[in-house]
Order: sequence, then C-alpha cells, then structure tokens
Amino acid sequence: MNILVCVKQVPDTTEIKINPETNTLVRDGVPSIVNTFDGYALEAAARIKDKDPETKIVVLSMGPEQAKAALKECLAIAADKAYLVSDRAFGGSDTLATSYILSESIKKVEELEGKFDMIFCGKQAIDGDTAQVGPEIAEHLGYAQVTYGLEAEVDGDTLKVRREAEDGVQVVAVKMPCLATFTKPAWDPRYPTIKRKMAANKAQIPTLAAADLATIDLAQAGLKGSPTKVKKTFVPQKRTGGMKIQEESGEESAKKLFSVLSEASII
Repeated sequence: MNILVCVKQVPDTTEIKINPETNTLVRDGVPSIVNTFDGYALEAAARIKDKDPETKIVVLSMGPEQAKAALKECLAIAADKAYLVSDRAFGGSDTLATSYILSESIKKVEELEGKFDMIFCGKQAIDGDTAQVGPEIAEHLGYAQVTYGLEAEVDGDTLKVRREAEDGVQVVAVKMPCLATFTKPAWDPRYPTIKRKMAANKAQIPTLAAADLATIDLAQAGLKGSPTKVKKTFVPQKRTGGMKIQEESGEESAKKLFSVLSEASII
C-alpha cells in the first residue's frame, strides 16, 4: 500500500503580525510550522500503516528550500520518504496553478516510488483557508475524492472514510486510487520519537524542479497560470466598544434602548 500526503509549511498563525504601513504580513522572525490540517492527514496515513506495516508513506510539499524543515518533521513523525517541489517558475501560483503543479509532481514521484493507492491532504491551509487545492488535485488526476475526513481505513480496494457532516458523521467508501482531505478528529497526532528525529535530520530530500516534470505546461503555473489575482490586502478597522444596557428589568432595559436610539436619530 502506497500513501502520498501533501503538506505545506505555513506561518504560525499565533505569531502573525501585520505591517501597519503596508498592511502586509510580517514574515521575518515568524516561525513556520507544518499546516495543522496536513498533520491530521499524516496521522490518518500513519494509522493505516499501524495496521499494515508494509504501507509506505511519502510526503510531498511545494515551496522554497526552507520547506524541507517541514518535510523532515513529517519524516520524524511517520513518513518514509519526502520530496520538495521548488522552482522560481512556480512562484506566485494560486490554488489552481498549485494543484496543477502538484498533480504533475505526483506523476513524477510515482515513477520513482510506485503508484499511489491514495492521496491525503489537509482540508485547507491555515494561511489561506481556501480548501481548494486537495479537491483540485483530485480533479487533475481524475480521482474520486472525499472531503472533511476524520478517520480512514482500507477495506480491500476501497477506502472507507468517516467524514464530518452538518448533521453528524457520514461513512463514505471510494475505490482506490482516490484522494481524501482531513479535518480535526477527536484525537491528536502522534509525536516523533528521538530515533526518527535523528534519522530525519540526516535525510536527503530530493527537489523536483520544472525541468524534472516532463509533461508540465508552464503556462498553467506561476503568476501566468493563476486566474486569481490579489489586488489588495488590508487590516479591518477596529471598532470602538459598544454600550451595554442593563437596567433593573427587561422592560426598563427596552425603554432605555429606545431612548438611546431615539436620541441618536436611529429610530
């Protein structure tokens, strides 16, 4: 069984700061982490491997050279191999271009590691919150997909996914190869062991550039291949504190509210 997990290195949102003059993110000095939801996807793959030790888990990320740190963290937790997709030609890619580049990269990694039975992704990246890349990869590859997964198990040539739904939990079965995206389950991901950490630190992570992807069309990558354009980024204006009306009774509070609104010419 071969599982590919797509991961992204993102800024730690608890440390996010905004430049008040440019209204852009201040990235200098802000720590980067493995996208939280991608961590859940990796744990879902690890739980499948717990039941079938012959399972191989490969992690794939697109980003700058520093993203190898996130891949090494995944190797320390549960992954067996890791690949980084990085090229200046890919810079500025929106979700559509990113999913296209990743789908072409997956084809290349399959030449090296064998066909993947399933692809796991986080439901969304915490720095973008679009929830588009995973489903778009499935469309590029022509795979069945399940979103908002909580847990997954293999049943023959089928993947059964317990997924979050508005009215509870659904169980969806799809034929492999397939793609599933994961949200926060009831459990926390496992921690890396010292032994795996030491091995991950020594791991050599191959980088795939545009020249390594034989079938890629660069017109669909980078800024050129991105139909989404960010025209402006801004910080919402802070609102001043409101007024709290709390009289002796509800009737008196209502009268007070009416008086305040009347004086303000609102009613």
